[in-house]
Amino acid sequence: MTGLSARFRGTVGRFALDVAFEAPARGITALFGPSGCGKTTVLRCVAGLQHMPDGHLTVGGAVWQDGRRSRPTHARPIGFVFQDASLFPHLSVRANLTYGQSRAARLGAAEVVRFDEVVALLGLEPLLDRSPQRLSGGERQRVAIGRALLSRPGLLLMDEPLSALDRFSKDEILPYLEALHGLSIPVLYVSHDVAEVERLADHLVLLDQGRVVAAGPLEQLQADPALPLARLPEAGVVLHATVADHDPDYGLTTLAFDGGVLVVPGRLGEAGTPRRARIAAADVSLTRQPPRESSILNCLPARIDGSGPRDGVMIEVVLGLGGEGRGERLLARITRRSWDALGLAVGDAVYAQVKSVALLNRNP
Repeated sequence: MTGLSARFRGTVGRFALDVAFEAPARGITALFGPSGCGKTTVLRCVAGLQHMPDGHLTVGGAVWQDGRRSRPTHARPIGFVFQDASLFPHLSVRANLTYGQSRAARLGAAEVVRFDEVVALLGLEPLLDRSPQRLSGGERQRVAIGRALLSRPGLLLMDEPLSALDRFSKDEILPYLEALHGLSIPVLYVSHDVAEVERLADHLVLLDQGRVVAAGPLEQLQADPALPLARLPEAGVVLHATVADHDPDYGLTTLAFDGGVLVVPGRLGEAGTPRRARIAAADVSLTRQPPRESSILNCLPARIDGSGPRDGVMIEVVLGLGGEGRGERLLARITRRSWDALGLAVGDAVYAQVKSVALLNRNP
């Protein structure tokens, strides 16, 4: 199955939109950027809620829009999750879920996922007989996601589904959003929260002022010093790793990835368990030689792939991990004085000392 290919050009009031991007057929693609950059407008164009006469959209090989010829919203196999769950207050959780299911059946849509699978995926079994008024904000959003999945979508659209929730509710629902990776339904996810994007997204479309700045795999865009992501105070890179082994004496787990291993505290699953780790640029220091004695557990061989502008105090340094620098990429933020003192240059072999590793998918 092919993925999504979109191009929209036009104006909404005084806002000019001119975007073109592609998204894979599986996984979560995040539309990311500052408020007012056009994220929700793009999502509404994909849904058919906003029409741009100069536009083209194909999903799974089917043409949804070709110029002025456009498939109406009700004929597009989409599930849409908004900021507000908007459940039917007079129906139980079970009836809210089956409403989406019955509507899809009337339209003749093929079944993507069964009712019991959705209930298990989103942990809804204890909630089925409750009224929406008796649910927390996170629980309501889980039901809204379940209703969208049971509408048998070919594409799931999510417009900042966590923005109305407090931190506790966000932490409650994030593991369920991670579970969407296991489905064969592609997801377009709008957010301006970089922490959400790093935890959930596989692919990223970076927007600014109605235009696409860059699009590609999340980790690739994070490690590009020419993009604004690398200049954020919280800049960092996500590594896709698997559990290699566990040291019961010290309570440590070894995570393996392309280009090296990381040792982190805790037991993080059985061998082979996939984990998503984040390393902040500010937590990486560089040295020419491996340290002989240090409390820092992780020191990775690497090569310098590139660097950001050198006319300020700090420099973003892109590293290719492994002895030949052909593994995953890492981002380090060091002072220009350190760069000059070490005599660093692109292509140099270095060692990256990693002070801290954050585990993003906490429930393998």
